[in-house]
Amino acid sequence: NLAFIPGFLLEEAASLMEEGREVNFTPLGGSMLPFIKGGKDSVRLQKKASVEVGDIVLVRLPGPRYVLHRGIARDGDALTLMGDGNIAGTESCTKGDVLGTVVAIEKGKRTVVPGKARLWRALKPIRRYILGIYRRIAI
Repeated sequence: NLAFIPGFLLEEAASLMEEGREVNFTPLGGSMLPFIKGGKDSVRLQKKASVEVGDIVLVRLPGPRYVLHRGIARDGDALTLMGDGNIAGTESCTKGDVLGTVVAIEKGKRTVVPGKARLWRALKPIRRYILGIYRRIAI
């Protein structure tokens, strides 16, 4: 959830990424659990030439509203997104709505390069139970 990060800051981050620079910020909310802990982990983003299924992307949606979610399907320039911590609900956007792609997740002193989460995406039918257990023991 990026609702508490002012839009003008995300637009400035988008401008920096358009210039080829990398940006770093701490997202809020739990929509990307268990891979990104809102308010604790930070993400590094860059503008990429292409977006692939499995990439975690920062997207500007109508409103404007901003989300940091994973691409779960692609059809040409159309992209379907879903937060890793969500059990239902998706967003749709185009490649042009993508502001940047997560290239690293900072977990304290440890840096993690995000994968495509193929197994996690395949576990979608039982994600509710896994997330329930995770939230009880990890947070």
